[in-house]
Amino acid sequence: MEAATAATAAMVWFRKGLRVHDNPALDAARRCGAGRLYPVFVLDPRYLRPDPAAASPGSARAGVARVRFLLESLGDLDARLRRLGSRLLLLRARDDVADAVCAALKDWNIGKLCFESDTEPYALARDKKVTDFAMASGIEVFTPVSHTLFDPAEIINKNGGRPPLTYQSFIAIAGEPPEPVMEEYSELPPVGYTGEYELLPVPTVEELGYGDLSQEEIPPFRGGETEALRRMKESLQDKEWVAKFEKPKGDPSAFLKPATTVLSPYLKFGCLSSRYFYHCIQDVYRSVRNYTKPPVSLTGQLLWRDFFYTVSFGTPNFDQMKGNKICKQIPWSENEELFVAWRDGRTGYPWIDAIMIQLRKWGWMHHLARHSVACFLTRGDLFIHWEKGRDVFERLLIDSDWSINNGNWLWLSCSSFFYQNLLPYYIWEEI
Repeated sequence: MEAATAATAAMVWFRKGLRVHDNPALDAARRCGAGRLYPVFVLDPRYLRPDPAAASPGSARAGVARVRFLLESLGDLDARLRRLGSRLLLLRARDDVADAVCAALKDWNIGKLCFESDTEPYALARDKKVTDFAMASGIEVFTPVSHTLFDPAEIINKNGGRPPLTYQSFIAIAGEPPEPVMEEYSELPPVGYTGEYELLPVPTVEELGYGDLSQEEIPPFRGGETEALRRMKESLQDKEWVAKFEKPKGDPSAFLKPATTVLSPYLKFGCLSSRYFYHCIQDVYRSVRNYTKPPVSLTGQLLWRDFFYTVSFGTPNFDQMKGNKICKQIPWSENEELFVAWRDGRTGYPWIDAIMIQLRKWGWMHHLARHSVACFLTRGDLFIHWEKGRDVFERLLIDSDWSINNGNWLWLSCSSFFYQNLLPYYIWEEI
């Protein structure tokens, strides 16, 4: 097979946005007239390589539950692309993901590169490197906003160049989100010539070197777009539950059937489009007489997500206390012994310890359970720096999200957003 020319080849670079539905980057690559389409995901060894020195199974950057969820999501994406006559091209970076993408752009003579915009600091630096290379090489670049309901940059611009720092002011500026891309594809352009590239199958966690895990350490949440859409449909079928949903009234001890949708990890990896989810919730609202409103409703939770994305994008040093102009400067304790006891579920408080054990094994817990352990670590009892708790959540949660995780720790430690948060979130009595 001859190599594709620049006029006939397009690449869609998957990072988040691991889905086919409502994927403007994939849609643009499909529509650009290219005869060959390269759907690419680059495996980052720094994210996936087992770290024997870590406090719990996983890599230095992600617990094994999130690694498994990512791999399952990639496998599902590959299966869905294959049904459309394509496939996911899985590459392995030696050191730097951006370098691997730039090399493929050159070697495959790509004429158009499409990828979803990302506002996290690491992603901004990575994407600038790739974009600069592509533009210098005469490659057209298209980076639509589709991980959030709104474009954070547009919200900040509408607010005079500053991020809105209250939920109410954000809602007043945001308005209604754009409609999702609703077109369903019957086929995609075929994959082009890949030359000497080693195209990897999606590995399992065992193949990555994590060994055999006990059944109790396998989360009940399977990754991927197929499971995301199934879970969403199942949740929205109960119209009364959707209409009456109030997040603060959820039960954190409900295990057989969680009191929430458990769609946050699918939103984190982009297996589910937040715009499509919002659109489907609105369909339910239109079919009932009364329903709850933001901030406590289901749509209110999606708006909270965008609120934190917007504030984090417009706030330098959002992920730390020092140099963060919206964060109170608090003389937190540095007691490592107490921190490790909290992290490992050895505080002696059964409720707190049970939550931290669930986090380590499943990578997920109810939002009120998260509030409990965050309050206990910071302002409620141990008075330990919120950044240390943030780091534990960032590594272990399967729905770990840079903007939301940092935003919630700022909030729950009373460092920002809501300073007089007096609600007790943990149980003092022995259970």
